Amino acid sequence: MGQGGTVMIINILLVVAIFYFLLILPQRREQKRHAELLAALRPGDSVATIGGIVGEIVQLGDSEVTLRTGDSKVVVERTKITRVIKS
Repeated sequence: MGQGGTVMIINILLVVAIFYFLLILPQRREQKRHAELLAALRPGDSVATIGGIVGEIVQLGDSEVTLRTGDSKVVVERTKITRVIKS
């Protein structure tokens, strides 16, 4: 392997490093933040779902959450909750 091969390997490693720091690492951080948010949910929290539903948590299950929105109750998947709304 000559100098051309070494340069090619360095370029490939550089591209892999760029992809890791720009794409993979931020995605892992976001997944960790979302998992922490879901673990910290408590009845009485006001939350927003990925579909835009805003409501107060009435009941928590392992995979489902019951929300009170207005006069009705809605059951949504726990993973679809995107944020807790501060009052």
